[in-house]
Amino acid sequence: MSSIDDLFTKLRRENRKALMPFITAGDPDVDFTAAMIEQLVARGASMCEIGIPYSDPIADGPVIQESYTRALDRGIKVSDILRTLGKVAAKIDAPLVTMVSYAIIYRHGAEQYADALQQKGVAGMIVPDLPVEESPQLAAVCASRNLSLIQLVTPTTSPDRALKIAETSSGFLYYVSVAGITGERTELPPELQDRVGWLREQTPLPVCIGFGISQPEHVKLLAPVADGLIVGSAIVRRMAKAETAGRDCTLQDVGDYVSTLLAAFA
Repeated sequence: MSSIDDLFTKLRRENRKALMPFITAGDPDVDFTAAMIEQLVARGASMCEIGIPYSDPIADGPVIQESYTRALDRGIKVSDILRTLGKVAAKIDAPLVTMVSYAIIYRHGAEQYADALQQKGVAGMIVPDLPVEESPQLAAVCASRNLSLIQLVTPTTSPDRALKIAETSSGFLYYVSVAGITGERTELPPELQDRVGWLREQTPLPVCIGFGISQPEHVKLLAPVADGLIVGSAIVRRMAKAETAGRDCTLQDVGDYVSTLLAAFA
């Protein structure tokens, strides 16, 4: 079992759900990335998703796109990110996963990228632009290294295709709440709960919801039907203030925000 499998086994035994913050690596630098991960875990986050900046993200809205651009303009490298994650992973008791374009994996080589994650203690990868038809090879590479390959199901994914995605996924399934890009939303689709409920009946994998979640009310609405909730843009937007508001203040601000979301699980 991977560390993500262990996490969800523990959460289910304790009748708890996961909060999984997403942050962009290297915005404004890897030292702040490390400090933010430690802050999030200290506040109670179950897992952290680390976005690997990419020049042409497939599903990210303006907040995350801008954070990627800032990090890339400062010369961030994948090797710098993984080195930092390795240092942090040794200090915390929560899995780390990378949100990474398949183009980056392909450029490095699937086995080489997976080896690097394994060596640094990273638990797995989310690959948003990996078609299910091309996923078995990467799934095998991950399985041989005890890494989780987390794939996405969207509102426009057909039931048959969703089941195929589940077959080559591990760790958990990432359910995209809306047809569109990432970003904070005031309202979520009314059919979301039913769709997630159906998917959970089809697979033993945990199902976690992302895209648009930003308010305690969203947590209260979705926690009963999901195994975990993913929050990204609302955190990345707050992190963007680090250079103007100060790093310590930003760490506190993001930590306080995450605490309000965690309180809504109760």
